[in-house]
Amino acid sequence: MPAMATAGKASRVLSSAARAPKFTSLRKRAGAAEAKGSRQLGLGGRSAQHKPLELASSITSGSSKVGRSDASFVRDVVVKASDQPAVESSSGMNEKLVTGGFIALWYGVNVAFNLTNKSLFKHFPYPWTVSTVHVLVGTIYCAATYFLGAKSASFGRPVSKKEFGMIFAPASMHALGHIAANLSFAAVAISLTHTVKTLEPVFSAGLQYLLMGQATSLPILASLVPIIGGVAMAVSGDLTFNLVGFLGAMISNLTFGLRAVLSKKTMGTLKDLSSTSLYAYTTLISLIICAPLALIVEGPSLQAGAQAAIESLGAGNFYLRLFAVGMFYHLYNQFAFNTLARVNPVSHGVCNVVKRIIIIGTSVMFFGNILTRQTIVGTAIALAGTALYTELQNKQKLKNN
Repeated sequence: MPAMATAGKASRVLSSAARAPKFTSLRKRAGAAEAKGSRQLGLGGRSAQHKPLELASSITSGSSKVGRSDASFVRDVVVKASDQPAVESSSGMNEKLVTGGFIALWYGVNVAFNLTNKSLFKHFPYPWTVSTVHVLVGTIYCAATYFLGAKSASFGRPVSKKEFGMIFAPASMHALGHIAANLSFAAVAISLTHTVKTLEPVFSAGLQYLLMGQATSLPILASLVPIIGGVAMAVSGDLTFNLVGFLGAMISNLTFGLRAVLSKKTMGTLKDLSSTSLYAYTTLISLIICAPLALIVEGPSLQAGAQAAIESLGAGNFYLRLFAVGMFYHLYNQFAFNTLARVNPVSHGVCNVVKRIIIIGTSVMFFGNILTRQTIVGTAIALAGTALYTELQNKQKLKNN
């Protein structure tokens, strides 16, 4: 038995020795293949033309590349390259989130303005004075940001007397329209004022024809019909209707329509002023116009009215509300400009329609206003007509360009 075991060990040793040359040959061929593959894939050299492949190869796990097929290598490169669109998609998503943030701020601050403004009128029914406070706070804000160095967020640059005169005409219409809108807000429900204000495109179309000779196309004129009909239906069924509130909203439509026409005639030469700067100067001019008018109309009874509001709300609460409503007014207009700079006119018009729906809905819930079915249907028709008008107006502009 020991002899047989010794013979078996000797046989295994001889067999291993016989196979050794084969393994040596295989290692040599593997080494040659590795060198060849490295030369083909650019792993053995440092030339500039092979660096992209070298970079792609370095992203892998770092294990030996021997025996990997070309298809496997190409697949890794393709997978890595597919990451680039993902980065671009992420950037586009961030841009959408920023735009959505501006829209949300625009809506939120606008709702806060409308509710705070209407609440203030219940204790301090002085719309001429409150209109002045709005633009006074806005002017102070613009001046502060300008002198603190944030010029692009306020006036931008000084303007000449000629440029100031060019801005003055549309800005004066803005001031008068703002006062008229507040007269309406103080007299009737917020929902009624915003419904009547959907008639603004009707005034704009008529004024463009009368003052500039620009005719409106038939499809766009047809889209004004549901706006007019919806407003008439809503107004006739509104429980808070009164003539002062209705006329205030209508005068606001007229003056804002004039503002749009005058802006087209005069603003073309002020292209180096941003929309933010133009709005800052508009706010300043509005203060110059509103302040003396408020003193003339409400000055004699203003002290007694302020004292009554202080007794009702408390001095701190009253003055805080005045400041807050002024900031809300300025900021919601500013966010509207920021949104307009990021979206096309159709999207901005649609956002405006949605804004009115949100304001009407929140005001009804906040103040507990009762809307008749006729008012609800009429408001819905007027808003739908506004959306249609915006869409057709933009298509007309694209066609003309």
